Amino acid sequence: MGNKILIVDDDPDIREGMHVRLKHSGYDTCFATDAPSCVAVAREEAPDLIILDLGLPAGDGFFAIEQLQSCAELDVIPIIVVSARDARANQERAIRAGATAYLQKPVDNAEFLAVIRKALAKCMLSIDNAPVIV
Repeated sequence: MGNKILIVDDDPDIREGMHVRLKHSGYDTCFATDAPSCVAVAREEAPDLIILDLGLPAGDGFFAIEQLQSCAELDVIPIIVVSARDARANQERAIRAGATAYLQKPVDNAEFLAVIRKALAKCMLSIDNAPVIV
């Protein structure tokens, strides 16, 4: 199988929809439903990428990003925020907090997969100490 992607969203329909799209594209998935479980699952599963909603129970997505960024073994994992929240108010904040990309729900499938491929490629280039081309 391909890269493992952690989907963090409290809506089971959203999680399932993303899972189906990602599985069809060759990715493995794992899941979390809130900010604390996001960090716990990331530690346990060691995903290659995290897809993160901002509207989560028990701490929002910004809290999850902060927790992920504070762990040396997790701060290298690219985070793609996928949220229904107002992009104008949250996109810049998410990027400053450490997210790799911000997508507005509902997400176009082609754009969704393109952003994932780009984030994974960028991460692999960084790991190999090669120049990162965005």
